[in-house]
Amino acid sequence: QVQLVESGGGLVQAGGSLRLSCAASGRAFSRYVVGWFRQAPGKEREFVATINWSGGITSYANSVKGRFTISRVNTTNTVYLQMNRPKPEDTAVYYCAAGDLHTDVPGHYNYWGQGTQVTVSS
Repeated sequence: QVQLVESGGGLVQAGGSLRLSCAASGRAFSRYVVGWFRQAPGKEREFVATINWSGGITSYANSVKGRFTISRVNTTNTVYLQMNRPKPEDTAVYYCAAGDLHTDVPGHYNYWGQGTQVTVSS
């Protein structure tokens, strides 16, 4: 069993930066793939980024590629999402999730956090 807690959300100006954290508890977290997803009001949950167990393989949605960076520190059971040059359309609740597959499909992740709100002002 893995418990995930997101933090770092808030209000940020477009073009600024924000770093989200996903702190995990539970055994063997380092073996899981971790993904970041987001959900805006009235929209479906969508893939943002994912990272494999070692941090050596990352994938990004086209909409955030070149602006966001996912990373992890297994010794502290933490995964980060560095958001640079955010845009108003990045406004959403951001969730981290853990699973066994390196995939952009939310249904393939077994464990989810409660989410953190990110609001980007223009």
